[in-house]
Amino acid sequence: MNWTLFIFVMAYLVGTLMIGVLAGRRIKTTSDFALAGRNLPLVMIVTTTFATWFGAETVMGIPAKFVQGGLHAIVEDPFGAGMCLILVGAFFAAKLYRMNLLTIGDYYRQRYGRGVEVFCSVAIILSYLGWVGAQITALGLVFNVLSGGEISTTLGMIIGTIAVLVYVVVGGFLAVAWTDFIQMIVLVVGLTVIAVFSADLAGGADKVIDLARSRDMFRFWPEPTFKEIAFFIGAAITMMLGSIPQQDVFQRVMSAKDARTSQTGAMVGGAAYILFAFVPMFIVTAAVVVMGNTALDMVGNDYQKVLPTFIMGHMNLGLQILFFGALLSAIKSTSSATLLAPSTSFVENILKNIYPRMSDRQSLVAMRVTILVFSVGVLVYAIAMEGTSIYELVAGAYQVPLVGAFVPLVMGLYWRRATTQGAALAMLLGLGTWVLFFPQVTGWGNAFPGQLAGLLTAFVGMVAGSLAPQWLPNQHAATAHLPPKAA
Repeated sequence: MNWTLFIFVMAYLVGTLMIGVLAGRRIKTTSDFALAGRNLPLVMIVTTTFATWFGAETVMGIPAKFVQGGLHAIVEDPFGAGMCLILVGAFFAAKLYRMNLLTIGDYYRQRYGRGVEVFCSVAIILSYLGWVGAQITALGLVFNVLSGGEISTTLGMIIGTIAVLVYVVVGGFLAVAWTDFIQMIVLVVGLTVIAVFSADLAGGADKVIDLARSRDMFRFWPEPTFKEIAFFIGAAITMMLGSIPQQDVFQRVMSAKDARTSQTGAMVGGAAYILFAFVPMFIVTAAVVVMGNTALDMVGNDYQKVLPTFIMGHMNLGLQILFFGALLSAIKSTSSATLLAPSTSFVENILKNIYPRMSDRQSLVAMRVTILVFSVGVLVYAIAMEGTSIYELVAGAYQVPLVGAFVPLVMGLYWRRATTQGAALAMLLGLGTWVLFFPQVTGWGNAFPGQLAGLLTAFVGMVAGSLAPQWLPNQHAATAHLPPKAA
C-alpha cells in the first residue's frame, strides 16, 4: 500500500465530512434539510446541478463505453443526462419553483391527488437503487485500489457508505451543496491537470485524437434503419426525460434563491456536464495510446479499473493524489444527493400519508432515520449486484420514472385538460407496456426499446383517460400556475 497517497486522500475525505457537519449546525427545519432554505446563489446551483450527474459512471463508465463504441454508444449519458438539466431549466424549473413545493411528489398530490402522489413517489424512490448502488460500488473499488487490495471491494463499499452518510444525515442538502461546491472545484482542476499529463504521455493530444478517429469513435448518429433509430431514441430519452421527475434534480433547482437562478443554474450545469464529460473520455483514450492492448483488454473485461491502473502505473504521487481526490469528489457528490432525495420523498409523500399529523421536527427526524435505513438497503443491493456494469446500473435506473412519472408531470404542467384519471391510465399503460417488453415476458424488447414503447403508450393513456368520461375524482388544486385558458 502507498501510505502517503492513502493518507492524503483520507485527509481530503475527512475534510469534506467536517464541512458537512458544520453545515448541519444551520439545519432547523425540513426546508433547510431538504432544500437548503431555498437560498442558494447561482454559482452553487451550477456546481450542484453539474454534480448531479458527474459521478462514478462519468469518470469510469462513460470513457470505457466511448472507447468501445464511440459517441454513438454514449448518447444516453452524457448527452441525454446533460440535456435533461437543460430541459429542466428551460421548461420546468420556473413553474415548479413558483409552486413552493418541498418534493416533486408534492406536485403530483396537488395536481392529481394522493393516489398518484404515492404511486409516482414509489416509482421514483425505487429508481434510485441502481444509481446509488453504482456510486457505492465505485467507492468500494476506490478503497480497494488505494489500499493495494488490502481493503476488499465489499469493505470499501461499507467504509464509503458510512463516510457519505455522516455528512448527509447531519447536514442534509445544505451540506450536499457546500461539499458539491468544493468537490467540483477539485474535480475540474484535478481531471484537467491529469488530461494535460495524459496527452504528454501519449505523445501529444493529436495522437489521442488520431486514435479516436482511426477507431471511428466520433460516430454519433445511428445507421439509417428503423431498429437502429428506435434504439438510439430510446437510449437518448432514458435519462433525458426519465430524470426530469427525479427528487435530486428537483432539490437542486428548488434550492435556488429565485426562479431565474433555478432556470439559469440548471441549464448552465447541464451544458457544463456535457462538455466536461469529454475530459475523462480523453484521458482513457490517451491510456489506450500509452498502454496499447493492455488497456483495450481491460476496457472489455474490467473497464472500471482502466483509469486507476493507468494513473497508478504511469503518473507520479502528486498526480495520483489529484486523480483520486477528483474521483472521490465525483462519487461523493452524486451519492450524497442520491441518498438524500429518496429519503425526503418517502417521508413527505408516503409516510405523511400514513401519519398526517407529523410536526416539522418529527419530519426532520424521520428524514434522517430514513436515510440510514435506505443506505443500508442500497449497500446490501450494491454488494449483491457486485460485478454489474456501473454504466448499466445507472442507465437502467431511469426507465421506471420515464414510463411511470414523466407524462403526468409534463402534461399536468402544460395541458389544462389533464385529469387524475388520465394520469392513472398513463402510469398503468406506461409501466405495463414497459414490463411487457421484458425479454423474460415477450422478447419484444429485442426489436423495439421497451422504455420508448412505454412512454408512447403513457401519452396515449393520458390523452384517452383525460378526454373520456371521468370515473375518478379530479384534483383541481395547483392549477393556478397554468396559463389562462384560451377563449
